[in-house]
Amino acid sequence: MLLGFGCSVPAVMSTRTLSSNRDRRMTIMLTPFMSCSAKIPIYAVFTAAFFMQYRALVMIGLYVTGILIGIIAALISNKTVFRGKPVPFVMELPNYRLPSGKSVLILMWEKARDFIVRAFTVILIATVVIWFLQTFDLKLNVVSDSADSLLAVIGKLIAPIFRPLGFDDWRVSTALITGFTAKEAVISTLGVLLGTDISSLGAALGGLFTPLTALSFLVFTLLYTPCVAAIAAIKRELRSGVQTLLLIIAQCVIAWVAAFAVYRLLSLIV
Repeated sequence: MLLGFGCSVPAVMSTRTLSSNRDRRMTIMLTPFMSCSAKIPIYAVFTAAFFMQYRALVMIGLYVTGILIGIIAALISNKTVFRGKPVPFVMELPNYRLPSGKSVLILMWEKARDFIVRAFTVILIATVVIWFLQTFDLKLNVVSDSADSLLAVIGKLIAPIFRPLGFDDWRVSTALITGFTAKEAVISTLGVLLGTDISSLGAALGGLFTPLTALSFLVFTLLYTPCVAAIAAIKRELRSGVQTLLLIIAQCVIAWVAAFAVYRLLSLIV
């Protein structure tokens, strides 16, 4: 769980140390609720644009919200999907000795190579797919404006889903799609589609969001499905494409419900 605040990929891979299959699967399911560091650029841009005086409070609130949602999901899962008693975690610790420099370097190389090959291969494929969708139109002609691309068409199709959350602009939904490759891509995509650089993106976002809808968007990006690298790690650890797909759908549904609740409840107050 703590590793999940850095990156979900090593966090999911570290569940191998759990001897109980039940505990391991539950931990894998809950880890994506921990806000990874890749989402920090999204928080930084939106809090600077809409919550300048309360930036720290909003960002802390997002992290706490993710933890609370994870706890609630754990309590519900413990009574439904993952019924049973948890197995005590017992690990036999070996005698600790100072390792040699050679063994440390070899271990670092093996772990780094495994991460790069497994995670970044998936990221590369997903990036190529997003590039293709953003470059060509329905007739496979190269587009000069991203608004005419296949990605924009997909974004416009799913945009109505986000209308109850307060943001239904196709550019926002398109940015959420590119967020599947890496969460940082949400900000860069918005910058490209709005025709501005990162330094002035906050001002441009004022035409798409209000402080209320921005908060709803932040809650959704906090909880919706992790990046493709994390999804690949989850599929590898669960050894089931169906369970991985169900997990992705469940996270998107939870994110939608949480963002909807925030938007509607605050609409009654503001």
